[in-house]
Amino acid sequence: MPILLALLLLWSAHSLAEQPVLRFSIAESWSMPLVRIEADQPVEGLVFELIEALAKEVGVRPQYHVMARLRLQEAMNSGDIDVRCYVSTQWFNDRPGDFVWSIPLIHQRDLLVGRVGDSAPMPPEQLPPQAIGTVLGYTYSTLQPLLDQGRLHREDSRSQLLVLQKLQAGRYRHAVSNQLSLQWFNQGLPAEQRLQALAVLEEQDLGCMVRNDPAIPTQGVLRALVRMKQSGEIERILQRYGGVGVWDAPVAQP
Repeated sequence: MPILLALLLLWSAHSLAEQPVLRFSIAESWSMPLVRIEADQPVEGLVFELIEALAKEVGVRPQYHVMARLRLQEAMNSGDIDVRCYVSTQWFNDRPGDFVWSIPLIHQRDLLVGRVGDSAPMPPEQLPPQAIGTVLGYTYSTLQPLLDQGRLHREDSRSQLLVLQKLQAGRYRHAVSNQLSLQWFNQGLPAEQRLQALAVLEEQDLGCMVRNDPAIPTQGVLRALVRMKQSGEIERILQRYGGVGVWDAPVAQP
């Protein structure tokens, strides 16, 4: 029996080593519920689970490249990554020629956020001049005219979690957060400490981009994502992180 067990373990290790490798990008500015990073590698989170499920469906071994968001485009241009997930077509001025888009997988809302009792729901145009909490390297097209006019100015942090922590601590009165991160931050907090959504700033459909290269199974990845979406697997992953059926708070529209 010990010999049989050793042979099975050896066979499993050999099979894993024989799997082709796909290189996935992970933005170091992400925090839970998107991803948790330990020793420069993702270990849990919505995006991590999505990639692990995708790799299993395609039959590849995922290799994670954690990098600053501002380096993602450079890594794509230089061929250093094969797949980039949790990304929107709205974030690009020019269509990346070497990558193919997947179907939309996740619908995201970017929100104007404040502390309970500090301000009422309002469109961003009604904000008085002030600093606003933002994530370094992120663009906010709805707020950009106000930033250009000098009515608002950015106070950047390295991650979405730090943005929300600073808002809660009173470093500024308002911040921008995606809906999932806000819900994750608020869970378990007493009602008087929860941050509140004041307005929907933008909405995007997010998916994955796959490098169009004959050396990798580009079409296989795209078809696998279609199967995962149709089977409900992606929705089940979202549900584990509060991403479905939990939005009912009335907020102002921009």
